[in-house]
Amino acid sequence: MNTRVYLAAAAVAASLVTGCASRPVSAPVIDRLPALGQKPPVAVPTPVPGAPSNYYVVKRGETLYSIALEHGADYRDVSRWNNLEDPTKISVGQMLRVVPPEEKAPPPVAAASGVEVGVARGAGPVEARPLDDSSLGPPVQGDGSTKTWPKALRLPYSSGNVALLSKEESAPGTKPEAIARVDPKPEPAPAPAPAPSGEPRDPDAIDFIWPVKGRLIAGYSEPNNKGVDIGGNLGEPVVAAAPGRVMYTGTGIRGYGKLIVIKHDNGFNSVYAHNREILVKEGQSVARGQKIAELGDTDADKPMLHFEIRKSGKPVDPAKYLPAGPS
Repeated sequence: MNTRVYLAAAAVAASLVTGCASRPVSAPVIDRLPALGQKPPVAVPTPVPGAPSNYYVVKRGETLYSIALEHGADYRDVSRWNNLEDPTKISVGQMLRVVPPEEKAPPPVAAASGVEVGVARGAGPVEARPLDDSSLGPPVQGDGSTKTWPKALRLPYSSGNVALLSKEESAPGTKPEAIARVDPKPEPAPAPAPAPSGEPRDPDAIDFIWPVKGRLIAGYSEPNNKGVDIGGNLGEPVVAAAPGRVMYTGTGIRGYGKLIVIKHDNGFNSVYAHNREILVKEGQSVARGQKIAELGDTDADKPMLHFEIRKSGKPVDPAKYLPAGPS
């Protein structure tokens, strides 16, 4: 009896073990969804490094002409530096070189015999001798004779030395070697003229004149107005404010109408906008006061000249470089 009960219990235990082994086991579920109403985190993009200082990235609405103007460069140079076949075709995001490429150092100069020319290196120390050393021999003139005079003495400037020199030159029988040389008194450098606003004058400033006669209707106010606006009548002459070379003519910069840009010395450019007619060509040299255009209203709501002075491409207040009043 006991043996029969034991066998029955063993059979029940075996059936339970088999049932557990055949049941599938599931992995625990962890809820990783965000709570209701909570937005999933947004991945932050890795920042893209900016363009080098000698390059510029094209933005929407810009042209090669406007980019060149803002950097004080000739658009033809910018086109050449970037190997552009058509300067009117640039794209947003394009990186353009806006400064000249660095010039490479020239190779060492070689003589005709193939020997490289360099710094001479002596075998020993250099011997110094006074100029009147007799061992050097007497100086010789072009005709082969010995040169013995004049022997000039350099004296500092003073009223006493000037009087002494005048006395010796006027004395009869004065020998040439007794004549002394008095260095002239150095001329003081002229002080720069102050700007109309009372600020110190720009040491690089050049002499500008007003490009047109008329009424000043808007002054310089960066960034709203990068120059001055001068009212006038259609067809009035517009003249070059300073001598230079015409760097650009055309309508390639939005908001300026028929435009002229002139390049001057010391990194200055002048800008003449809204013209009715342009009377000069690109690459042409112009003189101060030369007629370059006729006043107009292209891309403007009234007849006017928009005039800018730029230094190294950056607009500056024309009032600091112009004489008082355009009229």
